[in-house]
Amino acid sequence: KDIQYVYSEFYNKLEIARFDSNLGKFVGYTTYGVKQANYWNNDPSQISGRRAQRETVCLHNIGIWYGNP
Repeated sequence: KDIQYVYSEFYNKLEIARFDSNLGKFVGYTTYGVKQANYWNNDPSQISGRRAQRETVCLHNIGIWYGNP
């Protein structure tokens, strides 16, 4: 429960949108980012793919970071 997966989209060093596994959806930070976030949030495959990334990337490697020494 303490593991958080964050995926960010950038353009010209400016974060336009972000997926946060704790929220379970995309959040837009610019006008364009809000439009993209709404589009991605309405696509079930996009949301389920990002949720699967948490399990694939984060939970798979948790034993490496917090395993027994």
